[in-house]
Amino acid sequence: MTLPQRSFLFVPANRPDRFDKALACGADAVVIDLEDAVPPENKTEARHAVAAWLAAHHRVIVRINAADTPWFKDDLALARLPGVAGIMLPKTERIDEVFSVSCIGAGTAVFPMIETATGLHNVHTIARAQGVQRLVFGSIDFQLDLGISGDELELLPYRAQLVMASRLARLAAPIDGVSTSIDDQAALAADTLRSRRLGFGAKLCIHPKQVGAVNAAFCATAEELAWARRVLEAAARSAGAAVAVDGRMVDRPVMMRAQAIVQEAGERALRLAGAAAAQS
Repeated sequence: MTLPQRSFLFVPANRPDRFDKALACGADAVVIDLEDAVPPENKTEARHAVAAWLAAHHRVIVRINAADTPWFKDDLALARLPGVAGIMLPKTERIDEVFSVSCIGAGTAVFPMIETATGLHNVHTIARAQGVQRLVFGSIDFQLDLGISGDELELLPYRAQLVMASRLARLAAPIDGVSTSIDDQAALAADTLRSRRLGFGAKLCIHPKQVGAVNAAFCATAEELAWARRVLEAAARSAGAAVAVDGRMVDRPVMMRAQAIVQEAGERALRLAGAAAAQS
């Protein structure tokens, strides 16, 4: 079973001193950011720093500058370099932008960021483009583009469209946008649980402090795991027929969900045990 990545941690491309630290902080994926994190006057220098650091033994995603910027073409060349597992493409609005990435870096995963009304309008076409691995919701820029205030009910219909487009294109569940609260762990957990309930499978992080809470929120809780085991035990006794568990009817779709929860929990436990053994 391939475990889905849950946390995508941004690190500024103009801070190469932080690259290795970001890789060691427990995030499932590290995104070196050439876009929002780097002032225009430092874009070229930052790109050179990233190119000098990249190596096959540490796999990262690079967020390049958008297709309508003067840095796009030079940033795109990074897709050819060892260690670049994916390109995160900001403000994606058309499939030709995705094709530009997939043509330059053959086999490089593309993570289109849906951050504008045009991008959302074309999201089903974008999701089906060759090379796309997961959709990313750039919620803050999306709010700005549409003049939306608020991150709860105000963005619910747009988040739902990304989840639907991902499912129809047979992609992994999309990646939700950042939470700007760095020290408020309760708010971050609430944001991430909302993402999970809506069908997202991961979240962007802007600080290492956010990684643990995001990873935890996208894993089954002890209560969920116990429920899943009760369901599977009851299903085994009933030979797969519909059965009541905790006073509720359980049929095949619920059994499949329980099986997925138990399987993922077991795989993560094996990974943790293997990592601990490697460090000892």
